[in-house]
Amino acid sequence: MDRITLDQLRQTFIDRHSGWCVSLYMPAHRAGREKEQDPIRFKNLLRQAEERLLTKGMPSAQVRNLLKAPQHLLQDQAFWPHQSDGLAVFFSEDIFHFFRLPIEFAELVVISDRFHVKPLLPLLTSDSTFHILAISQNQLRLLEGTQHTVDEIDLENVPETLSKALPDGFPEKQLQFHTGTTSGSGNRPAMFHGHDISNDIKNRIRQWFRTIDKKVEGHLSDAQSPLVLAGVDTLFPLYKEVNTYPHLMDEGVPGNPEGMKPEGLHQKAWTIVEPVFKKDRETALDRYRQLAGTGQTTTDIKEAVRAAHHGRIDVLFVAVGVQVWGAFDPEKDTVHVHQSTEPGNGDLLDLAAIQTLINGGMVYAVPPEEVPDQAYLAAVLRY
Repeated sequence: MDRITLDQLRQTFIDRHSGWCVSLYMPAHRAGREKEQDPIRFKNLLRQAEERLLTKGMPSAQVRNLLKAPQHLLQDQAFWPHQSDGLAVFFSEDIFHFFRLPIEFAELVVISDRFHVKPLLPLLTSDSTFHILAISQNQLRLLEGTQHTVDEIDLENVPETLSKALPDGFPEKQLQFHTGTTSGSGNRPAMFHGHDISNDIKNRIRQWFRTIDKKVEGHLSDAQSPLVLAGVDTLFPLYKEVNTYPHLMDEGVPGNPEGMKPEGLHQKAWTIVEPVFKKDRETALDRYRQLAGTGQTTTDIKEAVRAAHHGRIDVLFVAVGVQVWGAFDPEKDTVHVHQSTEPGNGDLLDLAAIQTLINGGMVYAVPPEEVPDQAYLAAVLRY
């Protein structure tokens, strides 16, 4: 799985470009017969992009040159066996990026002077993705999940086992930890096998946890997704002591996660984060309803685009799967809405959502019927 961040959006995907920007989205498959159709599906999308570029008046030689990078990807035999649930590809005359992501995209080709990134919003907003940090004596894993999918993330340059993290000199039996066992009197608390945890061992484990926390916090630095800790109960308070990531959940997945498959961890963690997601969205929706009619909300696309650009949107509900074409001139602070795409156009819903995220606002990417007041977007303004 690949990762896309707000920093990448700021640096690469938001600004206008001198030439055409092509954004391709498609579902992908991890296994099964459908997996064999993924290269064919991608080839068909490239053909659509080629036809549209020619229709827009781009010379055929320039079109061929623009398609070279994605066509090389089409021929990369090592690329296609390693897919997630969706594939997003972005290219222009000087940019080429692809992302294998845990979300099933609908097939889509968008050609504009900006890259189209709204389908990525479910991976960037706070109510759709979460992470699981599974720590055991012999295994360290960081996983990213949505409601329906889970993928493992590589944590580079971090000792992945306790024996590698701690220096020599501790008896092996002191370093083995397991969950409690059930007896007639109830559950015995989880503890290190054979011994209580000495202060020296605790300090060594904290040192390992600080290394893990630094890597995790850096990896999730611009994220707002909940982080669920999975491990034996003994480790929870030790990790929470050193944790610096602000969205670590109080509740974790107890037990030794070493033998658990990603799907099992995902199922247990989802039961923890789902109520949080629902509560946050309902709170945001209640706030919109309370402020409606006070001048602190808007469903007007032009006003929302300007407000997002100036950092005035605190909460935004935006419809996915639809586009509103138009152009925004930041120097004149003007917005023009068009019935269909024209040169210089982009998706204004896309622009409002990304600018809101970049400026620290909360975005909920929802089906059109879930946007308040039956609009394409609905915003709570900061002022």
